[in-house]
Amino acid sequence: MSSTKLPLIIATVLLFSCGQGKESTSDFVTKESVESSDKLESQKPQINYSSQFIDTKYEYSESLGNNLIIENSLPKGGLKYTAPNGEDYVYAIFWTRIINETTKAVDFTIDFPSDSIELPSSADNFFRVLLPTETMTSDKESLFNYGLKDLESLLDKGLYKSPFLQQTINPCDSNTFYVVTLFNRGLEGTIRTGFSLKDEHLLYTISNKEIHSGRLSFNQYPIKKK
Repeated sequence: MSSTKLPLIIATVLLFSCGQGKESTSDFVTKESVESSDKLESQKPQINYSSQFIDTKYEYSESLGNNLIIENSLPKGGLKYTAPNGEDYVYAIFWTRIINETTKAVDFTIDFPSDSIELPSSADNFFRVLLPTETMTSDKESLFNYGLKDLESLLDKGLYKSPFLQQTINPCDSNTFYVVTLFNRGLEGTIRTGFSLKDEHLLYTISNKEIHSGRLSFNQYPIKKK
């Protein structure tokens, strides 16, 4: 075999993640251009959120060893909201960030029921979930209500709608979105909520109650928890 053909052969079996190269013999691997590790590192999501606002962090790995990360925040709020019909609620505001460190786009859909959901751990306590369309960014972390504006108007309009969110996260990118919970009365202690992943199913956990809340498609490669 001619030595001049060797680099071309090597290039067809290398697949790079956001930060470093991974050699693979997977049947899914196709010819891809080989970029320098410095350039790929620069494509990695560089904006980090402060750990003081993060409650849970889950890392998942696809078959080539690249990561998908889900970060869930601590709550802010805990204040009273009165709906147009006179019903009183207590709200809490969270955010979730999904980080795609792989070379494939990730599609996710979040779909909650519009009806109230009862908490088994707290008798006669019901909650609703709202998904504001406003974008959460790292510069809002320290702000009141995580910088979510016109909250009363947002709650008035979205109270009885089915919460729905559909996004695509490109390779080496991330998406951060708000989640607002409404309770018909207050809970003891600090509320803990967050998304996690089981196979391609998104699960939303609130006070130890798991809710199937959508799907995340990892396209070509299956994923598993690290």
